[in-house]
Amino acid sequence: MTSAARTVRVFRESGSRKRLLLDDGVRLLDLSAYLMQKGQPTDLLGLFEAGWFDAGQLNARLPAEDWDDWDEWTPVDIEWDGNAPPGVDVPIDPRDVGKILALGKNYRAHAEEFGEAVPAEPMFFNKLPETLVPHGVVVDVPAWYGGRFDHEAELAVVIGLGGRDIAVEDANEHVAGYTVANDLTLRSLQGSDREKRHPWFRAKNSDGTCPLGPCFVPRDFLDISDLRVTAQVGETLRQDASTRDLVVDVPHAIAALSRHLTLHPGDLILTGTPAGVGPLADGEVCTCAVAGIGELTTTVRRTSHG
Repeated sequence: MTSAARTVRVFRESGSRKRLLLDDGVRLLDLSAYLMQKGQPTDLLGLFEAGWFDAGQLNARLPAEDWDDWDEWTPVDIEWDGNAPPGVDVPIDPRDVGKILALGKNYRAHAEEFGEAVPAEPMFFNKLPETLVPHGVVVDVPAWYGGRFDHEAELAVVIGLGGRDIAVEDANEHVAGYTVANDLTLRSLQGSDREKRHPWFRAKNSDGTCPLGPCFVPRDFLDISDLRVTAQVGETLRQDASTRDLVVDVPHAIAALSRHLTLHPGDLILTGTPAGVGPLADGEVCTCAVAGIGELTTTVRRTSHG
């Protein structure tokens, strides 16, 4: 539960600069320059460890809305659409992501659209960090694959404090913040593997099948109890639900996972997708969004399969 009303969104630039940029709801600021000036870590994992994004620390550092003191914070003078500056990268450096753990069938209506029941206990699968790609990219479907290639909009949790056997009541302290994920899935391959009682690994880990972004929102600056989660393809809204409909909420998911393995800073948890998943054709643009975070846009490119 958030104790802060201010907007805070953090972007990571691509290219050689790799600056961290901070949107404070009024302006875009050079977070990397501020951190270097203050002798603070300039990587997100270092900031997680220092508790720098906790509301108790960050609120006091943020400029006032009518701020005009240029000594500490430097505004970034670029044109942007309010969703994401141009050229953003995956908000968490993929080299810092040890594992991506995803909840299956965590919205009741999504389980029902496949004619299945909600699992009796949390069901997880994994995606590899190599699947991570940023907002705005083109994802190529494997040329050999001619089946359904589906979108899945999700709220993603970023772990900031590691641990094992984490209690439900302590779980939020292990969360650094949140972002948006699109769990792209080779659906036909997943179906055939399920019939053979094989894992979902192949269907979930093709290159580029985990778009993430466009930004990172610190835990204390977003109340996730009732956030709208959507996926739009072209002009058609396909997925539309709320995080209040999650079968397993974030604290219980963290507790369940940490019974079986150790969570580390930078690990990602995808919390499940609502009903309405569907196929993406060549050239279609899918925009996944979570209220309070932003819109994650991906273009799909398909070539003839042989």
